[in-house]
Amino acid sequence: MLYSPIPPAASICKATTIFLPTWCTNWKSSDVGTIFAPKVHPAGMRGENARIFFSLPQETMLQLNKVHHIAIICSDYRRSFEFYTCVLGLRVLAEHYRAERQSYKTDLALGEDYVVELFSFPSPPPRPTRPEATGLRHLAFEVDEIDAAVNELDRLSIPHEAIRTDEYTDRRFLFLQDPDGLPIELYEK
Repeated sequence: MLYSPIPPAASICKATTIFLPTWCTNWKSSDVGTIFAPKVHPAGMRGENARIFFSLPQETMLQLNKVHHIAIICSDYRRSFEFYTCVLGLRVLAEHYRAERQSYKTDLALGEDYVVELFSFPSPPPRPTRPEATGLRHLAFEVDEIDAAVNELDRLSIPHEAIRTDEYTDRRFLFLQDPDGLPIELYEK
């Protein structure tokens, strides 16, 4: 079966951009209607693993502005609260205890942007991290300098992987885990 990121109504839509993976070899312009000239991926990907993209019609697609927030259910609320505020430096916008659910709901911000909703519930099931499972893979936060981030993680005795380099963008990054094993990526600006 052909993987198609294009909705069937694409031929009646305004222009948008669709990224096609290189393994999608049997993709033809007739599959989606009028396709304009392929362009280079904006992140500068090149070579065998590069993706090409085309301008396509787009009228029925939702008009999303940005990711509003990511909700995280934690097994130990206070431990996770400390990790997200004291280690990652997110700022508390609001903290609510909902007695009827025996649950905390805390809104956390990065700078001025609301980004994480931290929840506690009685006895949540564990999240499968290894092997990787369907669903949220990781959270990624941008940092100015990965070396400075490593120094701070080491100062706080927070375990983390070694710095790696993204083969497509040449940017450096690393992974650590939150208290429940959720992978957190720090990606250099």
